[in-house]
Order: sequence, then structure tokens, then C-alpha cells
Amino acid sequence: MKYLHLVWAALFRRKTRTLFTIASVLAAFLLFGLLDSVRNAFSDAGNSVAGVDRMITMSKISFTVSQPQSLLARIEAVPGVKEVAYANWFGGIYQDPKNFFPNEAVSPNFMDLFSEYAIPPDQLAAFKNTRTGCIVGASLAKKFGWKIGDKIPLQATIFPQKDGSNTWTFDLVGIFHARDPKEKNKEPILFFNWKYFDEARQFGNGRIGWYIEKLSDPNQADQVAKAIDAISANSDHETKTESENAFNRSFVSQFADIGLIVGGIMSAVFFTLILLTGNTMAQAVRERIPELAVLKTIGFSNRGVLGLVLAESVLLILLGGLIGIGLAAVIVPAMSSKVQGLLPDGVRWNTWALGVALMFGIGLLIGWLPALRGMRLKIVDALAGR
Repeated sequence: MKYLHLVWAALFRRKTRTLFTIASVLAAFLLFGLLDSVRNAFSDAGNSVAGVDRMITMSKISFTVSQPQSLLARIEAVPGVKEVAYANWFGGIYQDPKNFFPNEAVSPNFMDLFSEYAIPPDQLAAFKNTRTGCIVGASLAKKFGWKIGDKIPLQATIFPQKDGSNTWTFDLVGIFHARDPKEKNKEPILFFNWKYFDEARQFGNGRIGWYIEKLSDPNQADQVAKAIDAISANSDHETKTESENAFNRSFVSQFADIGLIVGGIMSAVFFTLILLTGNTMAQAVRERIPELAVLKTIGFSNRGVLGLVLAESVLLILLGGLIGIGLAAVIVPAMSSKVQGLLPDGVRWNTWALGVALMFGIGLLIGWLPALRGMRLKIVDALAGR
């Protein structure tokens, strides 16, 4: 801190160049903050405390392969299984493909297994007793302006009706909320009655997408999973039973490896940033060779000069980086509200920590060679212009 004024003065010796460089650093770390928040959102999709006592049973081959309904009674009889529900992916579209949201056909007791959802008892009863009834998350209802009593048409992308129609119309009978405000990202979803779906669909009748088991004791999860999978062992419909969190991570990974994508993009961005800022620092030190010689003449040690140049390069990256992630911290909550909580409600502490570590790392990297040149500088040669 003693020589901060010297570092600051050297950094802004060429104001235009420095400001443009800071803008480049800002853009890189703004992108980092946004992309890492997206990565965190996808990671969170596979981590939930609420589902610790639930397991998912699906086809061992693929999530898209359905299972016979006859498995239901046999799974219910497995020791350690408290209750079983089931569901089927529907994949309907509301008005326009850009309005995509998850929609599933579910068993009557489906909501009983998901205590993280809150729904008025009368609305839940209406859902169970209305053949064409559906319930939606509060944020989804707010987005489209839906209210109880509305009819919601979905265009089928997978399951046409027996009469050949692709339009499925549901009666909105209930709106549920996530009990935990941090789990608002679970609200943009629509559930409708599996029985209506099974009776009206053109193919696949009597088959179920996946089963959800609520366990009596979460500590017995491994034994229960093995017992369930043993039911269908060596058959044409072998199953794979795993925790709900593991299932969610597997489901998300089908879309893309978000971590790999984010890592690839940011590697390219930071590599370019290192080249750009490294050139800036090298040029800045070349221009100040006589000044560095004067500093040595008046008593600055070699290590002192090394420290000044490294401090300058780190400060250059920190100025742009902190502003960039700060802007991301403002943008992410705004984006989250637009996509019904699918993004985090802010930039997480781990993103800040990684970002600051990258700032120091890049700053030291780009400043090391120019700093070494300044440290090894010979006063006579520098003042003589050699």
C-alpha cells in the first residue's frame, strides 16, 4: 500500500490504452460470471435435500424407454418402500416452441411424495378427481397469466391422441408453490393425470416412464435399489434404480455437459485475454525503462521493481475483473426473474472466489516476464538507451 500511488500513476500513464484494456478484462469476467452462474444452476438441478428419501426407477437402457405398469405392485411390495408414484414425460408445447416448459403425466398420489410443493387441499383433491385436470407451478402460471378454471392447450410432440389430434386440452384446477424460496426453479412445470393420458394416447398404453419410490429409511437406499432392480433382472425391461439427485444429474447431462461447455468457452476467452493484457504490460514496461532505471538509482531494489510491476499487472486485471463480476451480480438476478428462477438469485460465493483467484493468477502471469525484465535492468544501459 505504501507505493500504491506509484503503481496507480504507472498504470494510467497511457489512459486510453489502459481503459480499453480494462474494458476487455471487464467483458471477459462479465462473461465468466454469467456462464458460471448457468453452470451452478445446472449443478443445483441434481442436488436437493428435499429428495433425500426418494428414488427413481427407470429403464436400464435409456430414460426414453418406458416400463410396464405391472411393475407397480411388485415395487410397492419391496421392503423399505413406503409409497410409489409414477410419471411419464409428455413434451407438449404451449402456443410456440419458445414457450417450452416441462410437462408430465403423473399418478394421483404424485404430489403426496413431493413435500417441497405446497398446494391447497381442495385444489389437490380437484386434481385427483378431474380427468382432464392439471396443476402448474406459481411462476409458470404468473408468466402466462393463467388462473384456476382456464383451459390450457398443449401441442403434442411425441404422443398424439387416438383420433389423430395433436392438441391436448387440460383444465387448470390447481396452482402449487415451492415451500423454499430458493427452489423457485422447480415451479415452471405442469402436471396432469396419467390415467387420462394413458386412455387417450395413440400408442404406449399401459407403460410408464419412471417410478418414484418414497423410502421408509433413506439409509436403506442401496438395499432397496438392488431389490427393485432384481425384480426385472434378465428380462426385456431391466431397470436402473438410483437416488433422485443422481437421476436429476443424469437427466440434465442429456442436454449437454454444461461444465465442459463453460470451461471450453472461458478457456478460449482467458487465453485471448492473457495475450491481450500481456502485450499491454510488455509495452508499458518497455516505455518506462528509463523511469525504472531512475527508481533503481534512488534506491529501489531489484525485488522492489519486480513487486511494482507485478502489482501494476494484478491491479489492471482486478479493476476490470471486479467490475465485470459485479455487473454479472446485477444481471443474474434480473435474468433469473425472467426465466422463473431457473438461474440462481445471484452470483454465488464460489464464483466470486474462483474469479478473484483467476484475476490474481492472470495478473501475475502477464506481469512476470515484464517484471523480470525490470528487475534485471542495468541502470547504465537503461539510461543510455541500450
